[in-house]
Amino acid sequence: MSRNLVLRIAVAVPAIAGAVAALWVGAWVLAAALAVLGMLGTREIYDFARKQGIEPLEWIGYLAAAACPLAAYWAKDVSDWEPVVYAGALWLLVALVVAAARGPAQRPLTAVAVTVFGGLYSSALLSFVIAIRHGPHADAHPRGSVALALLPLVITWVGDTCAMAAGQLVGGPKLAPVLSPQKTWAGAIGGVGGAVVAALAFGPLVLDRVAFGLPQWQLMVVGLVTAVAAQLGDVTESLFKREAGVKDSSSLLPGHGGVLDRLDSLYFVLPVAAGLFRLFGLA
Repeated sequence: MSRNLVLRIAVAVPAIAGAVAALWVGAWVLAAALAVLGMLGTREIYDFARKQGIEPLEWIGYLAAAACPLAAYWAKDVSDWEPVVYAGALWLLVALVVAAARGPAQRPLTAVAVTVFGGLYSSALLSFVIAIRHGPHADAHPRGSVALALLPLVITWVGDTCAMAAGQLVGGPKLAPVLSPQKTWAGAIGGVGGAVVAALAFGPLVLDRVAFGLPQWQLMVVGLVTAVAAQLGDVTESLFKREAGVKDSSSLLPGHGGVLDRLDSLYFVLPVAAGLFRLFGLA
């Protein structure tokens, strides 16, 4: 067993355990964990920008990244979103004033755009898991809500593993040779197949046992759509890294790269899964 694989396992096991624990507890603990991940991911987006001579409005961006999941949880039971909307507008005005104070030489339009994007991409998209975990059935079926929130994570993890295995075993034409030279069409197909099987198995093995079962066709749709979303998220983050000229988003997680490298698929998967569950009347 290679040293890199040992490092990956040593980081992955406690990370997965922590994710499950945060989902189980939910509430402000989950929101706080997402806030931390959001700020770390935002920092990596800003590092990409700096490599291209762009200086984001750091503290303003970190504030937004931390606030997104906290606001999502606070507003889940609030019918009037006006306070969140006004707070967002105020935040944007402050960002514009700070950018203006730095002068035109600091590329204010680009700086503000990157500042806003960093928080939305790295934090707001992750916050959709709160809508799943604390959906309309959370009080009546707390264990079911935890299981439902785990479903897109399990699909993503299994799909990623199957994609890697199929790509290495079969090889063949590259999926996106410019953006991600290691990914193949065989890996993509294997990932989608593994994700669909994982979703179909998760239903009877987990969801049915917590009285939160989904019909087979809904599980198949969730598996298929989220698998495609996961691969789009992966390729999108690769696009950012190629633009910045880096292999990993950071070296924060030994053997894995950075937060963006680990969560790239979930940035697409969680909003898509939340939307599907809403269509099915579950979130």
